[in-house]
Amino acid sequence: MKIEYLILGEYQTNCYVLRNDDSAKDCLIIDPGLEAGELVEFLDEQKLNPVAVVLTHGHIDHIAGVAALRECFPEIKVYIHNLDAEMLTEPGINLSAMTGMAFVTGPEDVSLKERDVIDPAGVKLLVLHTPGHTPGGISLYSKEAGAVFVGDTLFADSIGRTDFPGGSMSQLLNSVRVKLFTLPEETQVYPGHGPATTIAAEKAHNPFF
Repeated sequence: MKIEYLILGEYQTNCYVLRNDDSAKDCLIIDPGLEAGELVEFLDEQKLNPVAVVLTHGHIDHIAGVAALRECFPEIKVYIHNLDAEMLTEPGINLSAMTGMAFVTGPEDVSLKERDVIDPAGVKLLVLHTPGHTPGGISLYSKEAGAVFVGDTLFADSIGRTDFPGGSMSQLLNSVRVKLFTLPEETQVYPGHGPATTIAAEKAHNPFF
């Protein structure tokens, strides 16, 4: 798997562009951030075709870029967990209302649930439901690549916030322990913000565990 990433918008959201290999032009995007202009430029420059965008959760700093992607690439499919799907159409719960710039986009194309296996653009990912930051937060695991994309569930030496509507500290800690810390320790962890880490490093050093 070819993994590339951009840091997008004022919230410095990590957006991941995944391809089957270096030569592939079809790609899958994870979390297009608050502002997707730089992402669209990158896709155009590399002559890539984004066939899907998968959202780890429904907060504005991860979903606002969907609008630009849908405009520039009308065939793109949007994936999100069913418990966060309404955040695409409800500014009160995607946190955009509190910024003074209410954001909505059309509904999802594909609704996800625990243990779904998706493979758009030939990139195979296992859906792990990891609630706590949001009710429908997910992590996306590639056994073949030894990588997991965790959104705002787990960070290097930290965890996601749970003080937003729908958040739960107990759920989040359980999600990390049961769904993430049971992955192979060498698994690379790609979070929604900040640097990458590994399962081994977080089990050994994360102060929340």
